[in-house]
Amino acid sequence: MLSWLLLLSGAGIAAFVISTLSGGGAGLMLLPILRMGLPASHVPAALSIGTTVSSASRIALFFAHIDWRIVRWFVPAAIPCVWLGAWLLTYVEPAYLEAALGLFLVSNLPMLLRPRTSSARPRAQPLWALCLIGGAAGFVSGLTGAVGLLFNRFYLRYGLNKEQIVATRAANEIILHLIKLVLYGLFGLLTTEVWLAGGIVAISALLAAWLARQLLPRLSESLFKRIGYAAMVMSGSFMCSNATAQLADRHGIALQTFRTRHGFDSRLDWAGTRLTLEFKYRKGFELEQEIEWDELPYDRKLLATPLITGADRVVVEAEHSLRGRSYELYVYRNGRLDKHRL
Repeated sequence: MLSWLLLLSGAGIAAFVISTLSGGGAGLMLLPILRMGLPASHVPAALSIGTTVSSASRIALFFAHIDWRIVRWFVPAAIPCVWLGAWLLTYVEPAYLEAALGLFLVSNLPMLLRPRTSSARPRAQPLWALCLIGGAAGFVSGLTGAVGLLFNRFYLRYGLNKEQIVATRAANEIILHLIKLVLYGLFGLLTTEVWLAGGIVAISALLAAWLARQLLPRLSESLFKRIGYAAMVMSGSFMCSNATAQLADRHGIALQTFRTRHGFDSRLDWAGTRLTLEFKYRKGFELEQEIEWDELPYDRKLLATPLITGADRVVVEAEHSLRGRSYELYVYRNGRLDKHRL
């Protein structure tokens, strides 16, 4: 427990410094670490404690840079959607949403790799679109505890500079965080462990805000954007990896690849079914799938029946290759395995 809290503290400071310098994303970066010590349904609550303090500190430090025009359109639409997201948290498997958000963040890779161009101011965007953005941000925030970098691209489209993005995001989100804390408390998600983890994250956020304030004026606008896109891609990669591991464990999915004397084998186990892809230097690729006895063609059953007399266990595999389809029979008898090709 102590080692996890120390890891959370160090990671929290690093994440919130990067978050301020890139316009957000600390919550998404800390999701995998929080899930190492808390149940998945309690992670958003712990994260909200820290992000509330982080938003408050950013407002105090960058208050003069808040774009209230955006806040007035963003917040009213976000508030009801926060309740919907927090309510669905008790019914929805967070790993699926985490995987979707991770893929969305990774999709910013082309923006990171795009060569630098002249910094032309983006054309004006309609203010009414902020209602849609606010609603989406509120829903995702209530369901995951973090919004972070997901909506940074939209802030950039409204022509905000780096200080304005940091300040305006904080003003938009602090009300959402406070509402979430109330809702999480009503839903019984604010346990002692959650308050402890959230407190560690909050202290890290305060330290990081002071450090970031010294560094932010030294960044150019183009470097600020690139750091933001890099943070999006990194956060998305971590989220996809974490969600994939959770879903694989939940659904009994396992993938193994190993080298054999005649080539390579890859085995995929999923929901009690095994698929084996073999590559043999002389024969090429072969796909093997375990099947039921009843799926074996009648003529092959006639050949196999004498071979399984007195067997303790029988496994039938269908083998698909460029040469056609064949079958293999594995017969376990008295601790011995006999393999037959049908």
